Amino acid sequence: MSEAARQTAKEATSGKPQTFTAGAYAAQSPTSGLAKFSIPRREPRAQDVQIEILFCGVCHSDLHQVRNEWKEVMPTVFPCVPGHEIVGRVVKVGRDVKQFKEGDIAAVGCMVDSDRVCENCRAGEEQYCVTGASFTYNSPDVILGGVTRGGYSQSIVVDEAFVLRVAGSANLAGTAPLLCAGITTYSPMRHWKVGKGQKVGVVGLGGLGHMGVKFAKALGANVVLFTTSANKAEDARRLGADEVVVSKDATQMQKHAGTFNFILDTASAQHDINSYLTLLKLDGTLTLVGAPPKPLPVAAFSLLFGRHSLAGSGIGGIRETQEMLDFCADKGITSDVEMVRIQQINDAYERLAKGDVKYRFVIDMSSLK
Repeated sequence: MSEAARQTAKEATSGKPQTFTAGAYAAQSPTSGLAKFSIPRREPRAQDVQIEILFCGVCHSDLHQVRNEWKEVMPTVFPCVPGHEIVGRVVKVGRDVKQFKEGDIAAVGCMVDSDRVCENCRAGEEQYCVTGASFTYNSPDVILGGVTRGGYSQSIVVDEAFVLRVAGSANLAGTAPLLCAGITTYSPMRHWKVGKGQKVGVVGLGGLGHMGVKFAKALGANVVLFTTSANKAEDARRLGADEVVVSKDATQMQKHAGTFNFILDTASAQHDINSYLTLLKLDGTLTLVGAPPKPLPVAAFSLLFGRHSLAGSGIGGIRETQEMLDFCADKGITSDVEMVRIQQINDAYERLAKGDVKYRFVIDMSSLK
């Protein structure tokens, strides 16, 4: 049993930890929108870090979760406080914390715990914890009871093992989306060894896609952006794309047949993945990170001819997320963001549903005060 698990077991027999109240924004139902709410946070235990939240990114999964659109797979427990792209300032640490001190800039991503003992956790892949990772919000809260509450709040308390370091020189608002959009696109590129001399495609230019273009370019690949909108070409090139292909143009698509080492598919709308599978070279891989609402038909011959692979990828583990943050600090990579006040969050959700953001909303959490 891990030290954290032993501490949790001890607290379970001695009573719950002390709590304090933090201001937040929560949805009370799938149709209520978000509004002011107060939540309990635990006082830091020996291994905990308390963070004053400065910025929180708005992920498309926040929208899905708040509206309970994933009820078949991940039903929402209300009231729901979303947010898993968190950057803030350390304000208190437990006595056993080694890596953080008061005043440090720190981050929290999509996870706040896991069992830490399964094969995947021991390999640094906590996101694939066999017994299930504890997500930053809408997961069972084994310490306080109920469910975890996310970053649309003033403060969060997290075990040190799931807190990440942020370079002091970083653009903090632009760093927040790296905790989900960043690691979601970085992780598969590292896993499938994207690098110099490779031709890499990115499908879609949204919150995920724009980070995919930046990472592929920074890793040295020749980058092609696929989009249904010709008017995104200029911005795609600004972000690092070497070429832009309008996917509705069959002639443009055919020109690239059999030439890609790797394609990252970030599209969450229904689309024909067979048209992309045929663009792969021998042993090429297409990896899904977008989540279309319905199954995508796959033609067997799109895989058989060329020994192509169709794969999927979630977020990364804590070790890889820290690697990604360090890589971004070294390369000067941040997300392109539009800042909003927490009072604008419902309008931001409506715009997000329409794809009206370049490329990630980030909440200035000082507005909650």
